Amino acid sequence: MFRRVLIANRGEIACRIAATLRAMGVTPVAVYSEADRGALHVRTVADALPIGGPDPRDSYLNIAALLAAAKRSGADAVHPGYGFLAENPAFAEAVEQAGLAFIGPTGEQIRRLGDKRAARALAAKAGVPVVPGAEGDDPAALARAAGAMGYPVIVKAALGGGGKGMRAVDDAASLAEAIESARRIAESAFGDRSIYLEKRLERPRHVEVQVLGDGCGEAIHLFERECSLQRRHQKVIEESPSPAVNETLRERLTFAAVALARAARYRGAGTVEFLVARDGTFHFLEMNTRLQVEHPVTELVTGLDLVQLQLEVAAGGKLPILQEHVRHHGHAIEARIYAEDAARGFLPQAGTVARARWPRGPFVRVDAGVERGDGVPVQYDPILAKLIAWGPDRARAHERLITALDEAVVHGVVTNLPFLRALARASEVARGSFDTEWIERDFMGGFTALATAPAPDQALAVAAIAELTGAAAEAGAAAPGAPAAAPSPFTTLGGWRLPGLGS
Repeated sequence: MFRRVLIANRGEIACRIAATLRAMGVTPVAVYSEADRGALHVRTVADALPIGGPDPRDSYLNIAALLAAAKRSGADAVHPGYGFLAENPAFAEAVEQAGLAFIGPTGEQIRRLGDKRAARALAAKAGVPVVPGAEGDDPAALARAAGAMGYPVIVKAALGGGGKGMRAVDDAASLAEAIESARRIAESAFGDRSIYLEKRLERPRHVEVQVLGDGCGEAIHLFERECSLQRRHQKVIEESPSPAVNETLRERLTFAAVALARAARYRGAGTVEFLVARDGTFHFLEMNTRLQVEHPVTELVTGLDLVQLQLEVAAGGKLPILQEHVRHHGHAIEARIYAEDAARGFLPQAGTVARARWPRGPFVRVDAGVERGDGVPVQYDPILAKLIAWGPDRARAHERLITALDEAVVHGVVTNLPFLRALARASEVARGSFDTEWIERDFMGGFTALATAPAPDQALAVAAIAELTGAAAEAGAAAPGAPAAAPSPFTTLGGWRLPGLGS
């Protein structure tokens, strides 16, 4: 096993990776930009090194700076986390050329599977059904292909993920402009203007399968995750197992995912994503060659530590478990907490966290990247934490998620907590009867109207009193020998909130 691992990332995922490294007896090494000098992921490790200015290009995207930090720290491996350079083949290759282990797939695997066109070709060769699509540089040829497959279609950046460069097109008149827009975004985000078209399926589910490969042609799966609750192609709430997948479909999905991982001779943890139609047919969407944001739901239902599995594969070159060792227990649901204003187009927010209180409980897990007093910089992805609830069945896990969201408090920066609370309470979410377009089609209009309605003066006064009372109680509890704060309705009546008053 490795002695020291440099975590080439920041925020909650850096904290998450460091926790597993410490549990394994491996020394975690953090890196930070000027904007992150006092960040939580820096404070939680004994060894942290500066890598440049606040601009990601000068720090977390600077391969030379990251490798220099790894050399200075004496690290023998690098974990990329997700985002930034996690799916950059040049980074994986540079790490290994520097004599370090890259905890993830090879550069060639990232290059082949990260290119959606090449991944589609490999999937088709492996017998995995793919969504009808077309590629090329000739807009006229793409227009003919779109007409042949039928509208609506989706224009996508050929490289990268996260929904960047993706745009739905309903008719031929809008296609040319959508192609040019996607090319500009693709070049800005991924340094490559390549795009392709894909047939848009009506109201599909987004289901992904977690896989683990040894790099030599063997692979296993760790069941599926439901990721259909999305806005602008960004996942919001994820769960495992999927409420839309029965045993027969599960066998077919996991078989297809493992077939692709084996065909690619994939190394490490990865995720094969599918679109599932209402009739149960499914099509390959893409493969993410990294640890996913939503990996905790898989960990809670399997009892396996995915970061540990990544390290064991990278260090030993073989799978540490067999397929028959993987069992599924209960149900887990995750909600992503972001510094963003959901009522105003999910506009990213920045500032200082004046107060942060995360829920606690035997069946609740929080992967947080901020505490009270931490700054939320404008330069980086605004994810603050992930809240995950487990239950013996979906109904119990869903109830616990709602309770945990109600208990979570973040002040000082606007967050999407009001949005998540409303979303979790929606009857469609309780029933599991949603698709990838449901939030924007049926939910957002009502939520935005409620969230932007002016609050009455009395409600604002009550909220201010509650905040002051809570702050006073916290200060009293923190002072040694101070008398206990007198009970008040705001501390004895349990979780409560008023709609439209923020987080």
